[in-house]
Amino acid sequence: MRIGVLALQGAFREHANIIRQFGVETELVKRDFQLEGIDGLVIPGGESTAIGKLLREYQLLEPIRDRAKHGFPVFGTCAGMIVMAREIEGAEEPHLAIMDMVVNRNSFGRQRESFEANLDVPVVGPESFPAVFIRAPHVVRVGAGVTVLCNYEDRIVAAREGNMLALSFHPELTGDARLHAYFIQMVEAANAVQHSH
Repeated sequence: MRIGVLALQGAFREHANIIRQFGVETELVKRDFQLEGIDGLVIPGGESTAIGKLLREYQLLEPIRDRAKHGFPVFGTCAGMIVMAREIEGAEEPHLAIMDMVVNRNSFGRQRESFEANLDVPVVGPESFPAVFIRAPHVVRVGAGVTVLCNYEDRIVAAREGNMLALSFHPELTGDARLHAYFIQMVEAANAVQHSH
């Protein structure tokens, strides 16, 4: 099993390092042909507009979108969540538009540009998850097929739709690898389905 980390911009090395701790091979993805050899993809934080622009420039938008529609697991954090959303509040156009949710880009505003919070994320166990929010987005609303995994105050900050997982915060900056482990399980499950056909 190999998991790709989109390496166009942002905190991709940190994600790759955590995934490797589980003994899973990683690939830093910058070109479309690299999608061939991977079983799942992480879209890291960074600047969503820049990531969207580079996805278009490198012709990665369509191949990722097409794969995601066919069960390929995608995990987006912070800017990655924005890139995955079907609609971005106040923005001209979405990027991948693979997840049925509307996101607000700078929902925590300047005054709370970065903060940490202990979140209750039941899918990774009873212990709270230390989340780092950096100019974080949040989910305004989700479609019927989307499961909300976690709220912070009254905002949705983690959601899953089938093979797709999106977080407002940065799990790669905390030393808590449980959400990466959760995504690796999603990739393993998707692999099992692919191989049983």
